[in-house]
Amino acid sequence: LTTREEMASVISHLTSKFIPFLLLVLTIKLENSGAFTPPSSTLSRQAFTISRLSSFLEQSSQSENSSPVMGKIEQRLAELGIEIPSSAASPKGNYVPAVRYGNILHLCGHIPQRVADKSLITGKLGVDLSVEQGYESARTCAINILGTLQAELGTLDKVEKIIKVVGFVNCSNDFDKQANVINGASDLFGEVFGKEVGQHARSAVGSNALPLGIATEVECIVAVKED
Repeated sequence: LTTREEMASVISHLTSKFIPFLLLVLTIKLENSGAFTPPSSTLSRQAFTISRLSSFLEQSSQSENSSPVMGKIEQRLAELGIEIPSSAASPKGNYVPAVRYGNILHLCGHIPQRVADKSLITGKLGVDLSVEQGYESARTCAINILGTLQAELGTLDKVEKIIKVVGFVNCSNDFDKQANVINGASDLFGEVFGKEVGQHARSAVGSNALPLGIATEVECIVAVKED
């Protein structure tokens, strides 16, 4: 090849031959997979494939745009070695994980579901669980809250203030260390967000039973930065 014109001509020729062939191959593969049944003519099949590919690329773009942002708090979590859920908590009843009113976000009660294997921390404080185990359960609840916050806001950097935390402890009648247990959640918020953002008002309440036999349940109210 000696000139740009000749090179451009060759590229144009190869492109004109390759793209229709590629579209035809993709159409056949999708048809064989049972994903769709395209029109009968070759031209219509190619047009149909282009439409499907365009739709796929648009969905992929939307998915990427809605993916969590790696903000400063997400970087802080990585430094601490803390993994949070990739999606909001799944409701166990007729409610939603979070409700935003203005710049205030109310989060539902979150359960101690481990991120790694989705197992629950169950048991009763004062009977078959120690304060240390209860502390870890409350901490796990808070980790799940972070997952919901990220899913709702896109990045945890948008959290302006943890305003209020309410923790429930499944415990025996004579157990009186509820505050020590819910410290697991409070300490995590302070560790992740720092004192200025993470320190909050709080209630720690004992309960004779909690849903699914879980050891703790934690909910909170959060102030969100204006968009």
